[in-house]
Amino acid sequence: MIPKTFSEVIDLGDGRTISLETGKLAKQAHGSVVVRMGDAMLLCTVVSSYTPTTMDFFPLTLDYREKFAAAGRFPGGYFKREARPSSEEILVMRLVDRVLRPLFPKDYKFETQVMIQLMSHDDNVMPDALAGLAASAAIQLSDIPFETPISEVRVARINGEFVINPSAEQLEESDIDMMVGASADSVMMVEGEMDEVSEEEMAEAIKFAHEAIKVQCAAQVKLAEAFGKKETREYEVADTDEDIEKKVFDATYQKAYDIAKGGTSKKERSEAFSQLKEEVLAMFTEEELEEKGKMISGYFAAAHKKAVRDLTLNEGIRLDGRKTTDIRDIWCEVGYLPSPHGSSVFTRGETQALATVTLGTSREANQIDLPTQQGEEKFYLHYNFP
Repeated sequence: MIPKTFSEVIDLGDGRTISLETGKLAKQAHGSVVVRMGDAMLLCTVVSSYTPTTMDFFPLTLDYREKFAAAGRFPGGYFKREARPSSEEILVMRLVDRVLRPLFPKDYKFETQVMIQLMSHDDNVMPDALAGLAASAAIQLSDIPFETPISEVRVARINGEFVINPSAEQLEESDIDMMVGASADSVMMVEGEMDEVSEEEMAEAIKFAHEAIKVQCAAQVKLAEAFGKKETREYEVADTDEDIEKKVFDATYQKAYDIAKGGTSKKERSEAFSQLKEEVLAMFTEEELEEKGKMISGYFAAAHKKAVRDLTLNEGIRLDGRKTTDIRDIWCEVGYLPSPHGSSVFTRGETQALATVTLGTSREANQIDLPTQQGEEKFYLHYNFP
């Protein structure tokens, strides 16, 4: 039997459209949607466990993959199989995660997976600009608790005109390349680059993008209503104890405030905060710690965070003693390493970076072989955090 499908079409206002469709693929997922623009098609599925984890954070996994088959190509290499995600795919995951994660309830500790994959590629469509829309639409079709629909768009300015989700070819002529993530009410994330534009022009670009996002959020709501919006699931929340919370707060807040105000080094502060936590834990019996140890540690972390935040907001003092208008001391040194072609040490406060540069011939160019992009990269940056 041919499955019944539901769809919504989003008009970009320049003859191009984006369609949202559900009901045909991945019907066992808690929510699934196919987003199409031109010949580009992305499938997004979302599932969330009904059993809570014991973790003290929200275990959200967001994955974005561009399949080589989507462009009618084979993966490179001996085995001809899809490999680990590329740097570009990881950056898309971060862009989407950054907007989605804050909209789940703070007490929602259930393992959740959002999987996005490019199934069909169009040279005139940049699929990363559709990933946020796909993720949010799939969640709207599920029973997973989520505050409000969101979307992400790329906004560019070409010959003085703003364009939503331009092609890669159009983007080469643009002096603004910006990804904007937002709900219908609020802008939540902005990332991109501009060619020396004014603040007013940047604000205008964000506003233009937000208007397009409002239309996309409304389309998600309409699709969910047509499909049959599921009731948001009820879920088990972690136990709370107001008496223990007050006891921990009273023992922690002022001492943490004083430690933060001391202007000591990072090592000294860490040792002082660790000692304070041991003092707080010592206020409870072994039975209480065994039964409610995670709860007590959580209350300590909350009181600690509030003390540090209040110090900055109330007195304008940061952890290392600086005012909010001060910057950390900076010193630099070049030629630190004798053998590399170039090297430098950059230090700001207690943060250091050791950088090296290597010059090569055209044979050392980085070969880019992705489903959506092929070519060479003559400059590339590798970053490691030991």
